[in-house]
Amino acid sequence: MQVDMQEDLITHLAELRRRLLAIAAAFVTAMCGGLYFSPRILRYIQSGPTAEAVQWNVFSFTDGLFIYMRCAFLFALLFTLPVLIYHLWAFARPGLTEKEAKGTLAYVPISFLLFLAGAAFSYFVVFPMMLTFMMEMNRTVGAVETYGIDKYFSFLFSIMFPLGLAFEMPLVILFLTRLGLLTPEKLKGTRKYAYFGLTIVGACISPPDFVSHLSVTVPLVILFEASILLSRRFTKRTAAISGTT
Repeated sequence: MQVDMQEDLITHLAELRRRLLAIAAAFVTAMCGGLYFSPRILRYIQSGPTAEAVQWNVFSFTDGLFIYMRCAFLFALLFTLPVLIYHLWAFARPGLTEKEAKGTLAYVPISFLLFLAGAAFSYFVVFPMMLTFMMEMNRTVGAVETYGIDKYFSFLFSIMFPLGLAFEMPLVILFLTRLGLLTPEKLKGTRKYAYFGLTIVGACISPPDFVSHLSVTVPLVILFEASILLSRRFTKRTAAISGTT
């Protein structure tokens, strides 16, 4: 019995090692792609309407290199995400039924698309609002605007990544519902606390004005309500299947 458990543990560790190596290989490959596409991505961002009002400056010899590498790194993270989720699914696959395996496999492309949607929303909606607000505040206090390229991209990436993760909310809640850790009733019971928390999140990642708060908080609330609907739909479907068997 103990020997069998040790063999199972060794097999699982070997499987985990193999999948971690596959994820690392995907990241390295995506990083190479990021190094190739980073100049084009940076030129695209620089040609955007938001960046046209900002003159990029460098205050260190390494600023350009750091931005180049950071852009490549984020590119690699983005395109490694579906590979990571797939291998997590594949590692857990032996413990799932055939129906559960097919249902959870759909999480791989959906999670990638949701993250892209969050990143796009932050870039095209939230970031322009925040940058415009900050620039107007600087002009109000009579400051001389000299923006560094490092600060510009650090500001941009610090908004895109959290919102990209926030848009994964429906998928996370659906997954927790599948595990039985959440139910539609629990979600509805915590609705007012969720709204309060989402309002705080929206206030933290948007300029301090009412319109900007709404522009960020409302999509987060919609995502939460969509999560409740998905949870309810899954629960009803599971109950219907259980009733027919």
